Amino acid sequence: MSTTGRRPVLADSVRITEDAVEILDRRVYPFEHRWVRCATSEDVAVAIERMVTQSTGPSFAATAGMTLAAREARGEPPGVAAARLRGAGERLIATRPTNNHIRDAVEAVLAATVDGPLPEAHGDELVEAVTRAAAEHDAAYLASSAAMGRHAAALLDDGARVLTHCWADAYLIATVEAAREVGKRLEFVCTETRPYLQGARLTAPTLVEMGYRPTLITDGMVASVLSDGLADVALTAADRVTMDGHVVNKVGTLGVALAARAFDVPYYVIIPAPDPRAPGIDDVVIERRDGDEVLHVLGTRTAGEGVTGHYPAFDATPPHLVTRIVTERGAYPAERVWEHFGPANGSGPPNGAVRT
Repeated sequence: MSTTGRRPVLADSVRITEDAVEILDRRVYPFEHRWVRCATSEDVAVAIERMVTQSTGPSFAATAGMTLAAREARGEPPGVAAARLRGAGERLIATRPTNNHIRDAVEAVLAATVDGPLPEAHGDELVEAVTRAAAEHDAAYLASSAAMGRHAAALLDDGARVLTHCWADAYLIATVEAAREVGKRLEFVCTETRPYLQGARLTAPTLVEMGYRPTLITDGMVASVLSDGLADVALTAADRVTMDGHVVNKVGTLGVALAARAFDVPYYVIIPAPDPRAPGIDDVVIERRDGDEVLHVLGTRTAGEGVTGHYPAFDATPPHLVTRIVTERGAYPAERVWEHFGPANGSGPPNGAVRT
């Protein structure tokens, strides 16, 4: 909980109204509290593509977008309504291909409706069913975040100085709340996270809301800060983790992991679960965004004419650089994160890896 007793603003950044979905524009937060109104599921998809919402926000935007898609199918006959809902889901999944949380949110809604018990539902029936399935998925996501927060907090010592990179969203909020519940007080060092400055504009202000006074550094200062002993642990979220323990997260995470290893600082990763459809890193699409985004900060160009930008939005950290991957079921060595699913589920080492 924040010191005011209210949830942090960014904890509730997607809301559904009677005729639209409103998404808090994280591109201008905290300087403006501007909501982008999405009247259609396509509007939601465009908002996700344009970075109106980021980190775990797109998962909630995706379920809200599916709710709008069901409303758009109101009055459609069976079959047509289902096709319309699936088409909207495909569009939402395509918006940010690296992050599998959007895919999982869409598929959860479809599995509870047209791909499950309601394959022949009339459009009118789907509105209520999709709305309920979306709410159930959102609730499960928050419960998962709370569980991860408890497991992550257990790894942090009282008084630990935690270095973050980018914005871990619900995962970080849950970790801070869990640490506080057991009496642990933490300190934070946040990277600014170029080019959208999520660390400066999202992570740091949220920590202030929760009663902390984080220290902000530029992305290029991580190695210096760790070499000077100014952080005890590095902690990030992940957009995807493969079954063999590769961590895909905001570009710059690999640099954090390398510096942490060089200066003997543990590096922990938080994610609900590894992706069973990604045995290894070759199974993950790394999103490449327009290099022009690197040439600007908050709408202002920072490079002269004739300069070309390059922007891989994510990088991949190999498992040997990761101390533990924290899922909703516990903390695992990166090379054994597949154990999250357990032998009872028929899971095992990916790609024929040898059990150790």
